[in-house]
This record gives sequence, structure tokens and C-alpha cells, in this order.
Amino acid sequence: MALIVQKFGGTSVGTVERIAQVAEKVKKFREKGDDIVVVVSAMSGETNRLIDLAKQISDDQPVARELDVMVSTGEQVTIALLAMALIKRGVPAVSYTGSQVRILTDSSHTKARILSIDDSNIRADLKAGRVVVVAGFQGVDEHGNITTLGRGGSDTTGVALAAALKADECQIYTDVDGVYTTDPRVVPKAQRLEKITFEEMLEMASLGSKVLQIRSVEFAGKYNVPLRVLHSFQEGPGTLITLDEEETMEQPIISGIAFNRDEAKLTIRGVPDLPGVAFKILGPISSANIEVDMIVQNVAHDNTTDFTFTVHRNDYQSAQQVLEATARELGAREVVGDVNIAKVSIVGVGMRSHAGVASRMFEALAKENINIQMISTSEIKVSVVIEEKYLELAVRALHTAFELDAPAHQGE
Repeated sequence: MALIVQKFGGTSVGTVERIAQVAEKVKKFREKGDDIVVVVSAMSGETNRLIDLAKQISDDQPVARELDVMVSTGEQVTIALLAMALIKRGVPAVSYTGSQVRILTDSSHTKARILSIDDSNIRADLKAGRVVVVAGFQGVDEHGNITTLGRGGSDTTGVALAAALKADECQIYTDVDGVYTTDPRVVPKAQRLEKITFEEMLEMASLGSKVLQIRSVEFAGKYNVPLRVLHSFQEGPGTLITLDEEETMEQPIISGIAFNRDEAKLTIRGVPDLPGVAFKILGPISSANIEVDMIVQNVAHDNTTDFTFTVHRNDYQSAQQVLEATARELGAREVVGDVNIAKVSIVGVGMRSHAGVASRMFEALAKENINIQMISTSEIKVSVVIEEKYLELAVRALHTAFELDAPAHQGE
């Protein structure tokens, strides 16, 4: 008999019919003898509807405390409906808001962090044979104020409850049937991974894979909570995300290929090559709250340096303005930029024990006449910046080069 925390997102509970389907799924697990805690989001679109109402009243600047009070009602509706649906099917169930569980958070409204969870009520209900349905995305601070956890908050609630309860598994139900080697819309031969490590999943998520929020993966890795990504309405084993890095004969060097189109590149040329120049360039960018990703510095024969870095495309114009001011201050020659770039990354813990992975990547891109503009490496990742128009070609070429393509009968 296992203790399982199941999390269902907004599309999974988007209608009364879908809530009924979720109830049927939960009932099957309960009939197997498992103890079940279910975490749910608001019905799809509901949170946005509530935020829009608040903006109509408050001229686009709602007070954060009151906004939390309002948006938290979205999950309250879902937990009650799911508990009703379970009870109707003969499954004893009880619903809890974040404050009723006592998911204690800090007081950062709209982006609160979980501090602790009182699991006593949940354990008592499980012992009494009930399914416990908990509102995701919300908690309560030490003063009794309702708080919300921000982007990816329901996933974080699910993982945090699984950690507090020492659950056997935290199952994240979504609209995909697992984590894939890359986006199947770009590479039809992409394969679903049976297993991936937390480390690899964090890299994939940070590089643009939208299956799971980074915050929930970090939390799961920290507390070693086995995570499984499953499809809400299709049967299948999904993908297990775990600490386990066991070496097997079949373990691929690369687990996946991630990519990001939302990149832009800026270069400041002819900067005097003096100590502290990197800080003088990036300090003002950081002060403008702009996140820098990849960095390359080249020193020329005339004792000047060219300094190139990438930012999110949304930050490009702001970063360019800051950099032009810096260029004037430092007496640099010019600032140039490019928004038509993309980042492609190969990810895999297998890189640690295999030499020549980067050169194999570069060779595959060279065969397709794709020029590499920037390179960045870590222990389990190699990223390159290329022209955006070559992105899909690059991903397909790398997917084949690292033998990630599904066999013909699977990919068709």
C-alpha cells in the first residue's frame, strides 16, 4: 500500500465532466488500497478571469494582499467539486484550503515561499480512510493572511505535501504523457523517457522545456521526492524523475535536447581591456534587473576587448539602452545586437563519463553548415547560440547524431 500525492492542473479540472474523470481515476487508485492526497489547481482560465476582475476595479494595480484573497477562491471551488464527485462515487473525501491544512508561508503576497506544513489533519484523515483534496497554489502566513505561491504554485504544493508526508511518489498529471527527448512538434521521432534525473530535468526546464516548473523540480530534488509526469486522460507509465543515476549498459550519453527561441545577443566592441571591465559592463545590466545568460569575451591585439552576452528577448531593448550608456562611459567603439538567434542545448548526466560529447555536437552542426556563434558548457550540458532560422534543423540533426530517434515503428 503506497501513499501517493496526485496533482491535477487547470486543464485536467477545466470542466465538471473533467472533474468527474479525475474522480474516477482517483477512485481506481483508492480501490488498489493506496492512500491518496490530491492537489488541484483552479479550473483553466479561472485565475486569469479573477485577476482581470481585480484590474478592472483597481486600475491595473490591485493590492497584493486582496488579490491573493480573491485568486485563492479559484482552487477552493475545484477542491469542493472534486470532493463532492468522489463522495458521489462512494469514496470518502474531504477538502482543505491551504490555510486549513496550514501550509505556512512567508508574507510575500502573490509569490510566497512555503516555510512548513502541518500534516497532522491530513494523516488523521488518511488513517480514517478518506481521500484528502488540497487546494494548490496557496497557503497562509504567520498573521493568518491568505497567500499564493506564484507561477507553478500548484506543482510546488504537490511536491511540498509529498515531502512533508514522505509520500512514495508525487504524480503530476498534465496534458502530455511524459518528458520527451525533445519537442515532438519539432522532431516527430522524439521518444518519451522512462526515467530522468532531477539534475537533467532542472536543466531541461531552465532551457525551455515547459513540462514542469523549475521551482517544483528543485523542491523535489532537495527532499528526494520521486516525481512522475503523467497524462491526465491517457493511461501510460509516464516519466519518473528521480535522484537515481545508476549506470546501465543502455544509458544514453544524452537524455534530451532543449532549445529556446526567446534569446537576444548584445556585443560591446572596443572596450579598453582593464581589470574590472566585465563588472563595469554587466553591473548596470544587473542593476536594471536584467538576467544575463551566456557570456563570451575576446581580447584583441590592440588591448581592447569585445564582450558579448545574451538576454531574454523581452529584455533586449532595455539592455541595449543600458549598454549604450556604458559604452559612452567606457569609451567603447560600438554596441551591436541581434534578436534573430536561438539557443540549442544537449543535456545528459552521461556526459560526465564520456569524452568528446561537445565535438560530436559541433560535428553534427558543421555537417549541416550551421555556424556556432557562442558556446557554454557545464558538467551535464553543452549549449550553443545559432541563427534562429537553423533552429529546427539543428535540433533534428543533434537528435539523430546522439541516437535519440525512436525506432521507425515507434516514430510513425
